[in-house]
Amino acid sequence: MTSIMTNNAALSALQTMRSINMDLETTQNRISSGYRVETAKDNSAYWAIATTMRSDNKALSTVQDALGLGAAKVDTAYTGLNSSIEVVSEIKAKLVAAREPGVDKTKINNELTELKNQLQSISDSASFSGENWLKYSDTTAAATSKQIVGSFNRASDGSVSLTKLDVDVTKTILINTADGQAGILTAAYAGTAPSGTAAAAAADNWVLVAATTVAGGTAGTGTEITLAATTSDADVEEMIAVVSHIYDKLTDAASNLGAVNKRIEMQSDFVGNLMDSIDKGVGKLVDADMNEESTRLKALQTQQQLGVQALSIANSSSQNIMSLFR
Repeated sequence: MTSIMTNNAALSALQTMRSINMDLETTQNRISSGYRVETAKDNSAYWAIATTMRSDNKALSTVQDALGLGAAKVDTAYTGLNSSIEVVSEIKAKLVAAREPGVDKTKINNELTELKNQLQSISDSASFSGENWLKYSDTTAAATSKQIVGSFNRASDGSVSLTKLDVDVTKTILINTADGQAGILTAAYAGTAPSGTAAAAAADNWVLVAATTVAGGTAGTGTEITLAATTSDADVEEMIAVVSHIYDKLTDAASNLGAVNKRIEMQSDFVGNLMDSIDKGVGKLVDADMNEESTRLKALQTQQQLGVQALSIANSSSQNIMSLFR
């Protein structure tokens, strides 16, 4: 039946055109944005996962910055320790020279004074971002471990936590003006048994650097390592033993910092790889396949043209009725 009131063919063609135009708009949005899932209405589950993981990736980016900052602090402390090792090695050599008969010990002492001043300068200068891991002056609390943010973690239940790397700076402090016995260079060591710190009242305790103690602080109880014309050979030998022990402690501290630096480097590489993996995973969820979308666009454009033709044919059928009344 042909009706001039209801054109079923035109309505069917129009409905098809609407469907084609909606699909075409979706495809064009995907091509222009590059996303298959751009908003929650596209796929609420995938959109929620992608949004959460992007947020976590941003947190990991901050973690990477924190690792870079931590690495800079470790590098600064390591550089100071390495320089101190060279200076202490030079002090040891000077003391060995002072043991030789007929040597002017007072002249060697002048060199020792400058070398010890250099140790203090190194400790004062080894600071990064307001933190100095080689010098401590706080009388209100003892030095403790420092923490570097190492990673951001999300558990299966949605809870989040941070992984932190601990650096025991109590083993790297060279000069402690709050508690002299807690610093490698300011502690008093027994010349006869330098491997262990001596009792405060021992007569043969030796201190390499007698740093000025801050108000309320305590100095390492011992005799500063200095040379005079009357210094005995036995005292010089005790000084050599103490300086040799200090040298060993410095190398141990530098070795520990080197291990921490390597851990930070490995963690930084891991965080970078983890961020890349998260990006890839999110991309698989929400990114549009441009090859597929471009092919679909061509097909929909063709369907749209055919739909226009079909709608035109359907609309022209009602005009053919007019020929029956001529």
